[in-house]
Amino acid sequence: MQEVIEMFQKDTRNAMSAKVYAQQIAFAPFVFQSSRALRNFGILNIIEDSGELGITAKDIHSRTKLSEYSVRVLLEAGLGIGLLTIDDGKYILTRTGYFILHDKMTIANMDFTHDVCYKGLFDLDKSLMSGKPEGLKVFGDWKTIYEALAHLPEHVRTSWFAFDHYYSSDSFPVVLEHVFKSKPKKILDIGGNTGKWALQCFSHSPTVIMGIADLPGQLNVAKQTIATNGFTNRAEFFEVDLLDEKCPLPTGFDVIWMSQFLDCFSEDEIVSILKRCYAALPDNGQVIILEPLWDKQTYEVSAFCLQMTSLYFTAMANGNSQMYHSELFTGLIRKAGFTFIERIDRIGICHSMMKCSK
Repeated sequence: MQEVIEMFQKDTRNAMSAKVYAQQIAFAPFVFQSSRALRNFGILNIIEDSGELGITAKDIHSRTKLSEYSVRVLLEAGLGIGLLTIDDGKYILTRTGYFILHDKMTIANMDFTHDVCYKGLFDLDKSLMSGKPEGLKVFGDWKTIYEALAHLPEHVRTSWFAFDHYYSSDSFPVVLEHVFKSKPKKILDIGGNTGKWALQCFSHSPTVIMGIADLPGQLNVAKQTIATNGFTNRAEFFEVDLLDEKCPLPTGFDVIWMSQFLDCFSEDEIVSILKRCYAALPDNGQVIILEPLWDKQTYEVSAFCLQMTSLYFTAMANGNSQMYHSELFTGLIRKAGFTFIERIDRIGICHSMMKCSK
C-alpha cells in the first residue's frame, strides 16, 4: 500500500487549478461559515427532502425563518462551494452537501472547529511566536485547555468530547486483545478523561483493576461515569499534573495505557512523562500507546485532518504539541528508555498502537 507521505512529494495541480484552489483558501472562512449556516438553518435538509426534483428559492424561503435575502445569499454560496446544484431554478443537494449533513466525521470536525477553535485561531500567528495557546483567552485565563475543559461552556465541551471520542472510540474494541495479551491484573490509564476506556476494560475482563490518572476536573467526570456503571470497587483514581516533572506516577500497575494523550504535550514533555512511566513500571511492565500518526494514514484526507488538528494544539490547547510524524514520535519513546515490542498501524479511523517494554 502506498505510504501517505508519498502523496505529499509532488505538486499535482496545474497553474489554473492551483489558482482556483488558492481562492478557495483565501475565502475559506466564508466557505466554512456559510456551509454551517446552510446546515444549521435547515436549508440543506429542505433541499434534500425535495429529492432529484429540486426546490425553488421561494419555496425554501417559505419553510425557514430567514429573509428572502438571507436564503438567496446562502443558496448562491452553496452553489459556489459545491454543496448544491441548480436546474431550471430548482436547487438540488450534491454528494458533498449530503456529507455535510450526515457524515459523522464531518459533523464532529465542523462542530469542533466552530465551537472550540474558530475564534481562537485568529491568534494563531501570536501562538506560533510565543509558544503559548494565545487563542484560549476567548474562554478565559487558562494556561492550557485541559485545565479549562471542565469549566468551558456546555456546547463547547460537548463538541470537544464528540471530536475526541469520535476518533478514539472505534479503536478501543480492536486494541483490547492486544492490551490484555499479557494478562495484566492492573492497568493505569493516564489521561483517563471521561472513563470510556476504563469501561471497555471492565467489560472485557471481570477482574482487572483500573487506575485513572488525570487533572481534577476530568477525574471527577471519570469518577461519576464509573460509579454510574457500577465499577467503583475496581477503580483507583489519582490526581496528577504531568506538566510538573517532579510529580511521580503511581506504582503497582502491570500496564500503563495512554490513548490520544501524548500528542497533548511537547517533545521534551513527552520524554519526561515516559521516563516517569519507566520509573513507575515493574521490570516486566509495558507501556501501550494509541496515537494518530499523520504519516501512517491510509488516505491523504486523514493526514490532512491530523495536520490541521495540530494547529488546534498550537492556538488553543497548549501552544507546543501536535499530531506527530511517526519517526519523531518513536524517537521520543526510545529516548525515554523504552524498547519497542510492536507497532500496529491503521487501527480504526486513524490510529497506531505502540507496545513498549522496559
